[in-house]
Amino acid sequence: MAAALFATVCLIAACGLVYELVAGALASYLLGDSVTQFSTVIGVYLASMGIGSWLSRYLTRGLAARFVSIELLVAVVGGWSSTLLFLAFAYTESFRVALYAIVAIIGMLVGLEVPLLMRLLRERFTFKDVVANVLTFDYLGALIASILFPLVLVPKLGLVRAALGFGIVNAVVALWSTWLFRGVLGAPRALRIACGVVLVTLVGGFVAGDKLMAAAERGLYADDVIFARTTPYQRIVLTVWKDDLRLYLNNHLQFSSRDEYRYHEALVHPGLAALPAARRVLILGGGDGLALREVLRYPGVASATLVDLDGEMTKLFTTHHDLAALNRRSFSDPRVTVVNADAFSWLDAHDDTFDFVVVDFPDPSNYAVGKLYTTAFYRLLKRHLARGGRIVVQSTSPLFARASFWCIDRTLRDAGFATSPYHLYVPSFGEWGFVLAGVDPYVAPTTLPGGLRFLSLAQLGPMFDFPLDMRAVAVEPNRLNDQVLVRYYEKEFEQINR
Repeated sequence: MAAALFATVCLIAACGLVYELVAGALASYLLGDSVTQFSTVIGVYLASMGIGSWLSRYLTRGLAARFVSIELLVAVVGGWSSTLLFLAFAYTESFRVALYAIVAIIGMLVGLEVPLLMRLLRERFTFKDVVANVLTFDYLGALIASILFPLVLVPKLGLVRAALGFGIVNAVVALWSTWLFRGVLGAPRALRIACGVVLVTLVGGFVAGDKLMAAAERGLYADDVIFARTTPYQRIVLTVWKDDLRLYLNNHLQFSSRDEYRYHEALVHPGLAALPAARRVLILGGGDGLALREVLRYPGVASATLVDLDGEMTKLFTTHHDLAALNRRSFSDPRVTVVNADAFSWLDAHDDTFDFVVVDFPDPSNYAVGKLYTTAFYRLLKRHLARGGRIVVQSTSPLFARASFWCIDRTLRDAGFATSPYHLYVPSFGEWGFVLAGVDPYVAPTTLPGGLRFLSLAQLGPMFDFPLDMRAVAVEPNRLNDQVLVRYYEKEFEQINR
């Protein structure tokens, strides 16, 4: 009996934390800025737990029945939380309201659970044993959930099924509590029927998890979703309309197959074509293999190392027929080495040097990505640059995110590089910018590889000339301890979305 009671404490603690983590992860996927999203979700959740604990003093009769009822409410609200939030984001303008309302409701219910359970256990154990054991198993449950969430739940189940799965756990806890406390329950049969109904609906939702997610994503994307997967790092979605394949990461468009060649030719060739002796190339990010495709046009390149955090990305673009065709099966080239690791950590752990480095990370919409645009990162990268080598950094839009673009340029200069910023028009994105950087001044190439669809020598000069509305503005460099770039980026894209 004691083991079952304290297992109950462990499980309800795990469930509560999983719902909190699901809400924080989902908000960071959809809204960006993981620090802000997790901080506000945790804050609302903990404050609501405090309110729930305070309200528990007013529950004085039928504690066992109330505990079972609260467990069922947690199972329903928590289990369906991610589904409701995805649907709110897709079909309403009130996602933030829904997010914090759901987090607050779950927090208050979880805040009610533990005090009620402690009062029920007080009749069986001494007060000091109740407090010690309940808190011990509560913290143990939280630890188990925090380990399972990134390692098992997100990669194996996804956010929708993870929440529904733990909703099922809550409902099972409610059901077995009707037996644990059967001596003090007035009408256990009605509660058991309610538990059965909740379990059936949650199991049904769990089985239909992919369909539920697909329904939500139909509202997010205009085109047909042909692939969707949640990894420990991001939500990958692939859509198609006629011959147009589009990749979205965390709801942000990464490329359209109709015009991605403009972006990737401009990213690679102005820098690499200017280094005819380049033998070793490093690509950071670029898990789609499209920048790699352009690098492999150069027969003089003896090796290309691609470092991308998400193994699901490189696997997808290696095995998916249409995507592998788009990058010309670049991952199968014998010159290529793929490393799935954090770029910052990988650079810090290796001493290799490279003649050309392509930095093709997503936009700095949050602090996790923003660290890869800091003076600390660029100084680390500089140590891996061979003499006369050069790097190129995708640098967002100099038109729509002007301060962000020039912040990247300023940060590279503060890291000791001579920079050559440039831009071009990509129909799917509008004006887009890059920064070439090296120790020596940039000298434009005199030849380009054959087979290009967009870039020519005649176009190179105009790409390095900025019109008045895109010219440099005064900005601060982006540092690891003060990521002003993320704040610039958020402010500029908030203005665009208004």
